[in-house]
Amino acid sequence: MAMERVAKMASERPVVIFSKSSCCICHSIKTLFCDFGVNPAVYELDEMPSGRELEQDLQRLGCSPAVPAVFIGGELVGGANQVMSLHLNRSLIPMLKRVGAIWV
Repeated sequence: MAMERVAKMASERPVVIFSKSSCCICHSIKTLFCDFGVNPAVYELDEMPSGRELEQDLQRLGCSPAVPAVFIGGELVGGANQVMSLHLNRSLIPMLKRVGAIWV
């Protein structure tokens, strides 16, 4: 049930970010996507009643630390390091175009 909840939430939009409002790395990742013109669904785990369980689910999926956890096209991309690696090797924008998160 728990993993299904994460999967359902992750597939609601082309880009979904699980975050914490107090996390500066999360803020940087959200800003990066917004700068590209992406309008991600953002779930602030520290502001949600079920946030603690979602955080544990993300850790079970292999997110370490649990946030930021970025899903593109319903697939787990990973955290800040994975997102930045994709960006630096010029794979991130084509991936975002492929799932319809950006059109330019």
